[in-house]
Amino acid sequence: MSIGGSLDVGGHIPAPSADALAHSQRLVAMIEASIRAEHGGLAFDRFMEAALYAPGLGYYAAGARKFGPEGDFVTAPEIGSLFGQCVGQQVAGIFEELGHGVLLEAGPGTGRLMVDVLEALTILGALPDAVFLLETSPELRERQHALLRRRLPDYVARVTWLSEWPSDGFEGVVLANEVLDAMPVTRFRVAAGQPLVAHVVHEASGFSWDWHNTDTGSATRLIERYALPDDYTTEVNERASAWIRDLGRRLHRGVLLVIDYGFPGNEYYHPDRRDGTLMCHYRHHAHGDPFSYPGLQDITSHVDFSAIAEAGAESGLRVAGFSSQGGFLLSLGLLERAEAMSDAMAAARQVKYLTLPSEMGELFKVMALSRGIKQPLEGFSLSDRTSAL
Repeated sequence: MSIGGSLDVGGHIPAPSADALAHSQRLVAMIEASIRAEHGGLAFDRFMEAALYAPGLGYYAAGARKFGPEGDFVTAPEIGSLFGQCVGQQVAGIFEELGHGVLLEAGPGTGRLMVDVLEALTILGALPDAVFLLETSPELRERQHALLRRRLPDYVARVTWLSEWPSDGFEGVVLANEVLDAMPVTRFRVAAGQPLVAHVVHEASGFSWDWHNTDTGSATRLIERYALPDDYTTEVNERASAWIRDLGRRLHRGVLLVIDYGFPGNEYYHPDRRDGTLMCHYRHHAHGDPFSYPGLQDITSHVDFSAIAEAGAESGLRVAGFSSQGGFLLSLGLLERAEAMSDAMAAARQVKYLTLPSEMGELFKVMALSRGIKQPLEGFSLSDRTSAL
């Protein structure tokens, strides 16, 4: 997920403990069985799905600590409360126009963002009708519940945990902070102008790549659209687009705020980005080997925001704003909020990580997809790059 905060890119990753290694080996055995059942390799998106979400064994389905200094990466809400305060300011503005509605966060992690947003909405007098947390991990649900009990004990009863979108349509605001980057992707490379799709096989030395002519059409369209050259390797996130379309059919009125690292399509598929964006995170080390210690490391891919905008349009959502994270937070009074903090050093640290181009400020983007919202969104008042999509 996040590449903000302290992160060592490259170098040797630390060895896991004996218990952690045994956990990984159990997941490896499960994936090996899936490969044997396929008779010729497992599509990489299914390998990534198992590595991240296999019940009880996948990275997000097991109990290891993932977020913060003791985990594998740091997300923006874990840096401090300023991020959530600014997001809360934007949410309050949307609720002001809606008049009512629910607040739903997909993939809420530790629950820190939702708690900070709810505290901001309490101060602004803009609390939602109901709060939903879309979370499939039992371990993370417990951490979220514990944080709510500690920080907002009077509000816990109004929070509902979901495993899938609400069955009925709804109105309100949906938050998706570093969600799309963790969705399994299709990986492919170009050969003689055609896509070869990545599969995973298992040999005596471990997992390795295998390449099949099994494109569903999405890779071919990207090769043609961006004139991708031979020997170019990259990804397409078909599941993220389907996720957006599904939500678009359910969000009757309101806004989806997507916050994640990524690029518009012409930057994502730039000729110089010949190895794609696949990245792994383990104990604050970033590297490019998705086969290393399955179940113990995060596997991510950057977001193609042009594809997300197109998927939203297919389900009737419009782009209400697109900006860098830095521009979005500065539009919502980040500096003024930092100046009001009693701990100047902590405030400066948060501003640095959240806004500087060398940290999270530029690579991370914010996109708003809306339906039935007429007023401009405050978070894009200083900078709106929608035209770059």
